[in-house]
Amino acid sequence: MRHRFLLLLAGLFCELSITAQIGEYRNEFAVGINGGVSMSTVAFTPEIPQNQLLGKTFGITLRYNGEKYFKSICSLVAEVNYTQMGWKERIWDVNDQPVINAQTGLAEEYSRVVNYIQVPFFARLGWGRERQGLQAYFQIGPQLGYYLNEKTEANFDLDHPNTTDRVSHISGPDIGTVHFSNMYHMPIENKLDYGIAAGLGVELSLRHVGHFLVEGRYYFGLGNIYGNTKRDYFAKSNYQGIYIKAAYLLDVIQSKNPKIK
Repeated sequence: MRHRFLLLLAGLFCELSITAQIGEYRNEFAVGINGGVSMSTVAFTPEIPQNQLLGKTFGITLRYNGEKYFKSICSLVAEVNYTQMGWKERIWDVNDQPVINAQTGLAEEYSRVVNYIQVPFFARLGWGRERQGLQAYFQIGPQLGYYLNEKTEANFDLDHPNTTDRVSHISGPDIGTVHFSNMYHMPIENKLDYGIAAGLGVELSLRHVGHFLVEGRYYFGLGNIYGNTKRDYFAKSNYQGIYIKAAYLLDVIQSKNPKIK
């Protein structure tokens, strides 16, 4: 299924290349910066109850407009971003209440923040104004991420967690051959993350000023952060994330076409 989806994306890029030969010509290149927030979880099997981990993301954006086919503006977009991903465990009991630590009297909290360099590649279709005014757009494509480092944050002793009151499926003192407390110390095994990203956005273009973009984006990881062989505990451990981003782009190359508005 994953390979079919990647082939479908490759076909989408080929489609843009083909239409670039028969639509209204463009040759425009813009560069800029982007920034925003990420809200991520990890789809573990067996399940770990979670809330979204709020992180930051920022980087550079490159965009090439190649064609206007009918009313659709066809573009290729690439980004290089620093992004925080990970998960925040939802430590609740059978009564749907937070588990209270007996020593501190506080609700137990645990999160893992994982830092990545992410490089998404998008095929983009836009509708609206290019030089002066508003444009709505949709983009989709593959995303690669390379692990940099990680940080654990907790307010309880990770070597002696409360395993009695938790409602989580991972609630016993031993999980196969892995002791429960060791779960909190397991480093990310697979350094390369990959998946599919798609977003919807709005762009405001001001002549001689630049382009201002706001976008909502969803990411579905196709790779696992931990091993998933029969000897490993997790059968699945892939990222899922939502990004809210803003960007500013400045034109470097513009087509000399009076029809572009």
